[in-house]
Amino acid sequence: MKMWSGRFRSPLDPDFEHWQRSFPFDQRLLSYEVAASRAHAGALKDANILSPSELEAILHGLDQIRERALRAPDFLKDEEAEDVHHFVEKQLVTLIGDTGYKLHSGRSRNEQIATDLRLYVRSSIDRLQALLADWLEVLLRRAEEAGNAAMPAYTHLQRAEPVLVSHWLLAYVEMFWRDADRLADCRKRANLCPLGSGAVAGATLPLDRRTTSSELGFASPTGNSIDATSDRDFVIEFVSALSLLTTHLSRWAEEMILFSTQEFGFLTLPEGYSTGSSAMPQKKNPDLLELTRAKAAHLLGNVTTLLVATKGLPLAYNKDFQETQEPLFDSAGTVLSLLPLATGWMKEVEFNYARMQAAAQSGFMNAWAAATYLVKRGVPSRLAHEQIGKAVQLCLEKGCELADLSLDELQQFNLAFNNDFYSYLNLESVLSIHDVPGGTAPARVKRAILDAKNRIASLRGEMHAHA
Repeated sequence: MKMWSGRFRSPLDPDFEHWQRSFPFDQRLLSYEVAASRAHAGALKDANILSPSELEAILHGLDQIRERALRAPDFLKDEEAEDVHHFVEKQLVTLIGDTGYKLHSGRSRNEQIATDLRLYVRSSIDRLQALLADWLEVLLRRAEEAGNAAMPAYTHLQRAEPVLVSHWLLAYVEMFWRDADRLADCRKRANLCPLGSGAVAGATLPLDRRTTSSELGFASPTGNSIDATSDRDFVIEFVSALSLLTTHLSRWAEEMILFSTQEFGFLTLPEGYSTGSSAMPQKKNPDLLELTRAKAAHLLGNVTTLLVATKGLPLAYNKDFQETQEPLFDSAGTVLSLLPLATGWMKEVEFNYARMQAAAQSGFMNAWAAATYLVKRGVPSRLAHEQIGKAVQLCLEKGCELADLSLDELQQFNLAFNNDFYSYLNLESVLSIHDVPGGTAPARVKRAILDAKNRIASLRGEMHAHA
C-alpha cells in the first residue's frame, strides 16, 4: 500500500513511478529513520494512541528492520518502496500486521525527512571532527619533527622571506582548525528536532515534543512547524563548510604537488599514494593530490546545486527538496573518505630539509630584515625600503647576495650601515626578528605548537561530550 493513494483513482505511470523514487539513495537514512520512529512511537504511547503492547510490538519490529538491514544488504533491494519512510512502514506491517500503520499517526513524511537529515548531518559532523582531529595531529607532529629547519615562504609564488618549516605546517593547522570550528558551529543549528511539526501546521495529536527531542539527543524542538518542514539551511551550511574544507585540502594538495617537482625538490611523494605512467617509465605521479583538487571542484558544484534548488521555493515543503539529498550524501561521503587518505599521505611524505634550508638562504629573502636594520637606526621605513631595493639591484648586477656587498658599497646608499649589518642577514637572525605572536621566530613557533596541542585536546573533549 502506498502512503498517499487513497484519493487517487488511477495508478502512477510506471516510468514516472520508478523515476521519482528516492529510496535508492535515501536508504542510507534507515538507521536514523528507525531511531526517529522509535522516539515517535514513545510519544504516541504517552498520548494514548498506542497501548503498551502495541508500543512493544512496534519497537521490536523496528529493531528487527534495523538489524536485518545491517546483516543482509539485499534486504534493501526493494523496487516498490518509494522512500525510506515507505520502506520501514512496509517492513513493519509485514512483521507485526496493521498495528504497524499506527506508527504514522500524527506525523508526516515532511517532518520525518527533516528529522532524518538533521540526524545524518549531526552524525556526519561528529565523524568528521574525529577525522579532522587525526589530520590536525599529523600536521602538528610533522611540524614538531621539522625542528628548526627553514624554508622559503612565498607571496605571488615568488620567494619572500624564510620561515621555519614548522611555521609553514602550522599555517595548515590554523586553516583546518577553522574548518573544525565551522562544523561545530553548524552542528548547533542542525541539532534541533522537527518531530511534531506535522505536514506544515504542527502535529494533530498532543505529542510531547521536548521528550522526543531529548530522546534523540537534540538540543530542543524546532520553533516553527512551517520552517521546520521546509528548512534545508543546515544542509546548505554543512555542504558549504565541507566545500571550504576541501578548498583548503585543494590548496594543500597544490602546494605539495609544486614542492614535489624537481624544480622545488622540497619533498618526495609517498609511493603508497602515487602511480606511474603507462608510457614514461620514470614517472611518479601525485594522484591523491590531483584527485583532491578535483574533488574540491565537485563539492563547490554541490553547494551551487543546493542553493539553486532552494532559492525559489515557496513555503513550506516541496518535492524539490528531494534533490537536496544526493549533493549532501555525496559531499559528506567524499570528505569522510578523503580525510583519512590525506592523513595517511601526510604521515608518509619525506621532506628534504637540506634542500629547503638551502633555498631559504638565497634570493634576497633577508631584504626586509636588512631594511629593518636601517629602520632601527632612525631611517624612515619608505627610504629604507628604497635603499635596500637599490642594494638588491646592485647585487643582481654583480651576481651576489646582500651579504657579499662591501661596507663601502652599502654606505653609498646610506651611511647608517655598519659592520654589524652582516649579522642581521644570517638565517637565524632573519627568523628571530619575527618575534611577535603568530610569527616565525623559533620561540613563538614553539608556543604555537603547544597552543595547537591544547586546541586539539579541546576538540577531542567536545567529541567525547557528544558521544
